[in-house]
Amino acid sequence: MSSGIEFDAAASRGIEVAYLTADVVAQRVEVQGALDVRPGERVLDIGSGPGLLAEALAATVGPKGRVCGIDTSEPMLEMARRRCEAHSHAEFGQADAGKLPYADSSFDAAVSTQVYEYVADMPNALAELFRVLRPGGRVAILDTDYDSLVIHTEDPERMARVLRAWDEHFVHRGLPRVLTPLLRDAGFTVCRRSAIPILNPEYHPNAFSYHLTRMMAGYAVGRAGVTKPEADAWLEELRELGRRGEYFYSLNRYLFLAQRPG
Repeated sequence: MSSGIEFDAAASRGIEVAYLTADVVAQRVEVQGALDVRPGERVLDIGSGPGLLAEALAATVGPKGRVCGIDTSEPMLEMARRRCEAHSHAEFGQADAGKLPYADSSFDAAVSTQVYEYVADMPNALAELFRVLRPGGRVAILDTDYDSLVIHTEDPERMARVLRAWDEHFVHRGLPRVLTPLLRDAGFTVCRRSAIPILNPEYHPNAFSYHLTRMMAGYAVGRAGVTKPEADAWLEELRELGRRGEYFYSLNRYLFLAQRPG
């Protein structure tokens, strides 16, 4: 679960704000509905981030259940612990998706949102996931295909450099395209696949792209030939397009529901 972005305290707070936008709140509701967690179940959240989904899962499974969240970022884990402090049956620890610190068949369900695109050895990570799920256990995985990203610009060359720089922060820019065979090779039965689009035709703080483009600009500086003045100019262009009513951002995420046979 590592990437080129270092999720220190400031970056973690930025992610939390982005994840509280209407776009991601709706996404979380859809993911939770697909996983269909029930009271008393044991659930693993791989890449729990600021703990927003884990909090909802903990409320659903209740005190007779268990929610275990893992992340590689200690600031993220601290945020999740604070968010879920009212749920004594929720716990969080630092771990990697490729080496899950749990016994075989420990969980009834698992969830991973925007994590596996950062994992180099997907066969190993999915084998670990298969191992810790009980027979009949299920998993919901959400990841992005970045070829679906559309951002309106009046300077396509600058935009192309920013996007090339952004590509450096993950391992798989098109993981959903190959996730079905990867899951099947790991032993899973793929039960459902669906698209969750993020469409922002306006530029404002309650839009996911408002926050993500700032992160993209900050990350791009010094990569793919992008200078800080260029990154700042790109953000100013987006603001101006927003003021003129010409802003457009669209991105597709894909949700996979799979089950360990048995």
